[in-house]
Amino acid sequence: VIARNPAAMSRFDRAELSILGSYIVPDAEVHGVKDPVQGKPSRLDSSDIINDGFVPTFYYIQPVNDKIAVGLGMFSGYGLVSEYEKDYEVGAAGGKTDLLTYNINPSISFKATDKLSLGAGFDATYAKATLERNVGDLGAGLGGLPANTQLFLLEGDTWGYGWNAGALFEFNENHRIGLAYRSKIDLDFEGDFTGVLKNGGQKTAATLDISLPATAEFSGYHKLNQNFAISYSALWTQWSDFTELKALSSNCGANQECFSKEEKYDDNMRYSVGTEYYLDDVTLRAGFAYDEQAGETTLSIPDTDRYWYTAGATYKANQDLSFDFALAYIFTKEIKFTETVPTSPTTGLEYGFEGKGDAYIASAQMNYRF
Repeated sequence: VIARNPAAMSRFDRAELSILGSYIVPDAEVHGVKDPVQGKPSRLDSSDIINDGFVPTFYYIQPVNDKIAVGLGMFSGYGLVSEYEKDYEVGAAGGKTDLLTYNINPSISFKATDKLSLGAGFDATYAKATLERNVGDLGAGLGGLPANTQLFLLEGDTWGYGWNAGALFEFNENHRIGLAYRSKIDLDFEGDFTGVLKNGGQKTAATLDISLPATAEFSGYHKLNQNFAISYSALWTQWSDFTELKALSSNCGANQECFSKEEKYDDNMRYSVGTEYYLDDVTLRAGFAYDEQAGETTLSIPDTDRYWYTAGATYKANQDLSFDFALAYIFTKEIKFTETVPTSPTTGLEYGFEGKGDAYIASAQMNYRF
């Protein structure tokens, strides 16, 4: 609840610590359908383009009195690693795109009435980004450079800051609804840029600005009898704020652009529903979510509609100690897309692809009440 709706911290009557680890195993691939250079689409094929990842998470909630609780969350809200072979033919558009974020989120809740609770938090987000591209097919027009020659490399890190807030209304012990908002966070990366076509291939200081999008979520929980409950959520994400990737430096020519790529994103929705079945010391869970495609699919960010199938359980070892386990299977539909690789400021080559993929997430969590 610290990550999703801090108002719900008011429901805790004892201090509680949760330590969580999630391991993400994606399986994504692209296949060529249009090759403007050699007419052999199969040479554009690439598999396993998104790397595995481990995400550690920490939460702590401390009730102060019967109205106020404070908490601290440390988690990642966004991340991406897509990576193609060094000699990939369209390395000028694929290459490596790596964004890591980690959020430190202290928060507070206040029980305004017996039914209404309010919460707010402060976000400090550390982010690290790497953009690397290789010349690929462009090497032939650059003096015959090998395909695996680095076209450019941009590396940087930064801190960004934001806030979140929420409200929880409890009709009674078994029925409640919540509304939460998390602000966007502007990340102003400062790092090093190296490019064979800019500044003579010398390393230069550069900046890159990205905004992590704002979100708003409506959710509900209803325990229908002693053993069975349902929950649901509608999550809006303001992806329309993500319009471009642009690195700037005073050493990158008259317009100061070291690298620029337009991104076409719209706000999207994620709808989910879940069930819980309560036994004496075990709670069983299952759920489904539909996550709309937000952006135009590209080699570096292969976005599409996602379908989440989830299952999990809680084991209560005693009054103080419990363990959570969960599995998620994320299915994505196959999608066709094109990618235009510039060959000059006014011309480019259009490649065609189809992409597909899925992902598995395994999570385990320990909870201890003091």
